[in-house]
Amino acid sequence: MTDRTERDRTAPSTTGRVLRPRAWPSPVRAMTRILYTDGAPPAPTPTGAGRSSVVDCALYVDGKRQPGDWTYAEALTAARREEHGFVWLGLHQPELAEMTAIAETYGLHELAVEDAVKAEQRPKLERFGEVVFLVLRTARYCEHAELTENSEVVETGQVMLFIGPNFVISVRHGDACRLAPIRADLETKQDLLLHGPWAVAYGVTDRVVDLYLEVAEQIEDDLDVLEAEVFDRHGHGRIQRIYQMKRELVEFKRAVVPLQRPLMTLTSQVNRDVPKEVRRYFRDVQDHLSRTVEQVNSYDDLLNSILQARLAQVTVDQNNDMRKIAAWAAIAAVWTSIAGVEGMNFDNMPELKMTYGYPVALALMLGVSLALYRWFRRNGWL
Repeated sequence: MTDRTERDRTAPSTTGRVLRPRAWPSPVRAMTRILYTDGAPPAPTPTGAGRSSVVDCALYVDGKRQPGDWTYAEALTAARREEHGFVWLGLHQPELAEMTAIAETYGLHELAVEDAVKAEQRPKLERFGEVVFLVLRTARYCEHAELTENSEVVETGQVMLFIGPNFVISVRHGDACRLAPIRADLETKQDLLLHGPWAVAYGVTDRVVDLYLEVAEQIEDDLDVLEAEVFDRHGHGRIQRIYQMKRELVEFKRAVVPLQRPLMTLTSQVNRDVPKEVRRYFRDVQDHLSRTVEQVNSYDDLLNSILQARLAQVTVDQNNDMRKIAAWAAIAAVWTSIAGVEGMNFDNMPELKMTYGYPVALALMLGVSLALYRWFRRNGWL
């Protein structure tokens, strides 16, 4: 990193301006020609006019934030003059025009820029020349008074990090994880920030994984409520609620599980990008992530069991209903059969001239019906 700084500082410039990094110039221009029909991008939004995605831009030297308001170009120029200086540029849902201008200044690859604007990526770690591109999916638990079939349990977003020799660019989509508290916390840890941009990468990753743990604990409370309702004797856990909870868990699982591979790469001994001291911190994050993955997998199995139990209960309830219907049909058949026999008009039938034949027939129907009712009740059919 020192050699490149010296080259950038001593390189001649006939125009009197600072030379931009030459890591990936042609891909960015190629992207510009593809995305804009006239071959030229729109001019960057002037400072203070219109919407800017820049949340904060700070210069850090020897682990300390330098005073003053910096533009991203000025901060990068100043960072290259210092041996232990770097820029942390924070963006929130940047537009393509502004992101393209930043890419030109910092030498970002077109594919990574496109991913940063669209924000539809799964967690991954890619390298483009001297720049490492890390994608994280953030998650936040949504408070709700009661779990319904339409409740939103987990809100997800994305944080993307461009990590270069003299800079780190954080791109946030959604509000599941705000980065301002992370920046404030890291600025109190000068010894950690001395390790440069990768210290920021650790701080953001650690906060994202800590939020995973919080979400997992609160999801467990919801699962306890669902389980209690399903197995409650007088409860009626609706299958729609269980299915909605499973959908929310799947969304959370898509954020947590794929992050294992990038963290494994960052903590690998053969990884020369991450300083040795920072790798120790990433290992702690990896341990927390492994615990969260185990929790999520166990929750998935538990939800499957709850769903199967509820389906079994529905089947048992249907069988009970059918038994009740069959029992009442048997009782009604007694009246039908006796009345049908007694109602036939034949001359030679027994008991036709009997004075009390009608009351006896009614008594017989009632007696047999009561006997059948008691027998069905004793056997649990009614």
